[in-house]
Amino acid sequence: MTTKSPVVDPRDEIVTHLGPMRAFALSLTRNGAEADDLVQEALVKAWKNIESFQVGTNMQAWLFTILRNTFYSLRRKRSREVADPDGIAAGQLSVKPAHDGRLQLSEFLEVFAQLPVEQREALALVGASGFSYEEAAAMCGVAVGTIKSRANRGRARLVEMLHAGEDGYGDMTDRVTSAIVNAGAQGRLTA
Repeated sequence: MTTKSPVVDPRDEIVTHLGPMRAFALSLTRNGAEADDLVQEALVKAWKNIESFQVGTNMQAWLFTILRNTFYSLRRKRSREVADPDGIAAGQLSVKPAHDGRLQLSEFLEVFAQLPVEQREALALVGASGFSYEEAAAMCGVAVGTIKSRANRGRARLVEMLHAGEDGYGDMTDRVTSAIVNAGAQGRLTA
């Protein structure tokens, strides 16, 4: 008697990636409400196109690629829309939480937001989400060296703008912020 192995539906795995997707979306949009909308839009696209996902491959990388492509599509669309130049409406949408480490989260977010979107994207994928340079390069559709260069330049600029000492930010309590900043401050990256 043979037993059939249960059929695994890749939709069941999607929910496990919501947190990292929101973190990546937040690094791209710099706005909590926009990040939530971006994640929702990406999830709708993933759900509708689940048959294109190859079971056994990296679901999170697939979802991040959809999220990234959705972000850039929306960005192109919004470039024709009226902006919120004073930031009044955007400022009312979210409240930044307090951070008890040496580096205040609000300061980090302010500095991080000043980086070009390509550097924020590379840092979010490699530093915060833990993807390898190869995975991040595949998601972004660029060469591995390009991702390394963007991450390295982004980290160097963060360290410079945050006035990091030679010891980096080892006493930070937020592991994501620490992961983004410390590798560059300690010189572990090479382009």
